[in-house]
Amino acid sequence: MATGQDTAEEAPTQPAAPSKPQRQCRPHGRRRLPENLPREPRHHELSEAERLCPNCGKVRIDIGTDRSEQLDYRPASLIVIEHFVHKYTCPCCNKRQAHSREQSPPGPSSCQLLDSSEVEIAAPKPAMPIAKGLPGPGLLAHLIVSKCVDHLPLHRMERVYQRQGLFLHRSTLCDWMSACAQLLRPLYDLMVSVVMQSRALHTDDTTVKMQELVTHHLSTARMWVYLGDADHPYNVFDFTLNRKRDGPQKFLANYQGYLQADAFSGYDGLYLPDPRTAAARIIEVACNAHARRKFYEARGSDALRSHQALAYYRQLYELERQAKDFSDVQRLQMRQELSLPILEQFHQWLLAQRPEVLPKSPMGEAISYALNNWEALRRYTEAGFLAIDNNVAEREMKRITVGRKNWLTVGSPRGGQTAAVLFGFTSTCQRLGVEPWAYLREILLCLPTTANAYLDDLLPDRWQTARVESPAEADHRGVATVGSADSLP
Repeated sequence: MATGQDTAEEAPTQPAAPSKPQRQCRPHGRRRLPENLPREPRHHELSEAERLCPNCGKVRIDIGTDRSEQLDYRPASLIVIEHFVHKYTCPCCNKRQAHSREQSPPGPSSCQLLDSSEVEIAAPKPAMPIAKGLPGPGLLAHLIVSKCVDHLPLHRMERVYQRQGLFLHRSTLCDWMSACAQLLRPLYDLMVSVVMQSRALHTDDTTVKMQELVTHHLSTARMWVYLGDADHPYNVFDFTLNRKRDGPQKFLANYQGYLQADAFSGYDGLYLPDPRTAAARIIEVACNAHARRKFYEARGSDALRSHQALAYYRQLYELERQAKDFSDVQRLQMRQELSLPILEQFHQWLLAQRPEVLPKSPMGEAISYALNNWEALRRYTEAGFLAIDNNVAEREMKRITVGRKNWLTVGSPRGGQTAAVLFGFTSTCQRLGVEPWAYLREILLCLPTTANAYLDDLLPDRWQTARVESPAEADHRGVATVGSADSLP
């Protein structure tokens, strides 16, 4: 039997290797249909002649029903909303004014006629997203969701509407989307300012083809994404004509905090110390997924070293998986106690292997990439709110890569800015679980009559909160609920 002294002298044991998590499979078979779907009851009954009993000839009575459900589909359809603005006039004053005009001699007269605005009035017409325009907010929201969420290019939308009996040229649809982006711009700028308050940002970029206005030749432009943290949960996009460092430097001019990105050299100027304070305004956090991917790609030429490096990363990612539901303080403590020793072993192994491999070989490039960015790769252990990699931003760029296979190009720099604004709203809605069509429809209806001081209430997460509040709570906070767009100034 071991004594207390023996137990104290024993070396601390390493934690057992965690078991591989079991994959959760989705249930198979028919599922219960959602209760929020509209129901259309259809009763299947027999006529009185069919209910006659063959034995006695009397009519059978109804003893109950067997209920079953069938899922059907009705295609979306265009509707025409006719606005009738009623005008009113005072018959007495109108008659008196007409009589005065008949009695007054031609030329200057001392008789003062009544102001026509006092005699005739008209009911106010609600402000529309596009002044004196044809589309309503529902059609504009459907167009944005179809293009930015469902990746349908405008020439396909042109055929969709034509099948419903209305021809809308793609250039007209393009102008509508540009007008929507212009209307949404103040709210989008507010989202950007909120994202800039994050403690840590994730960013990534991808290419998009842009058609030159004069030559109509294609050039390679860039679409950037910036993801706010959990307290500022918005995704915003930026469009630039190239991948020069001016793009992120201009967009992040007022940001201060951690920036998680790949090792693109255009970000290096952001990490330089401020000459006035001798401290960096933006702190680099590298992506371990990028470093791991290089070792994975080197497995064909150096399988042994590749598997060893991947084993280190497997331990690190397993710790992150177990700490997924931890608080920031608990996650930081776990990283300091468990992740840092693994990283130190990995670092020593990298230093030992670098002289043993060719610098230009896949393994040599993977080791050099990890060592050159080592401080930024291990920086995620300094705070519990930082992530081990930048995968969340890379996944977000998939909406651009999938979309560009369908809409192919942006037509101009203005078209790129329009896409950045609209993608920002649809991406944020999907991140927060907000239904994008319902949100955009109401926002497009509210914005023409909403003062800048009330734009905060139209942000996606606050709009979603207002939807589930009772009307009394929403009125107390001054927030517009669904169907109450007129309550905003």
